[in-house]
Amino acid sequence: MSSIIIEYDLRQPGRDYDALYNAIKSYEAWAHVTESTWLIKTEDSCVQVRDALKQKMDTNDRLFVGKLTGEAAWKNVICGSDKLKECL
Repeated sequence: MSSIIIEYDLRQPGRDYDALYNAIKSYEAWAHVTESTWLIKTEDSCVQVRDALKQKMDTNDRLFVGKLTGEAAWKNVICGSDKLKECL
């Protein structure tokens, strides 16, 4: 399984994040790192993750999906260190 980072900007004011959050939480392991950053563990490629998530977004929203390699460091993440370590 790969560790994947997801970053997004939902640009429409008052946007409902629930559909996107639920799609991200459907992966086996996930961590909500910062307001617009998540990590997931998956067998899917970055393209597959992007394609799945963009269905829950407006056409003018921004989305970045990348595979993590190497080490990580953090401070004051939303999810807590244990949850984050599950996705690394």
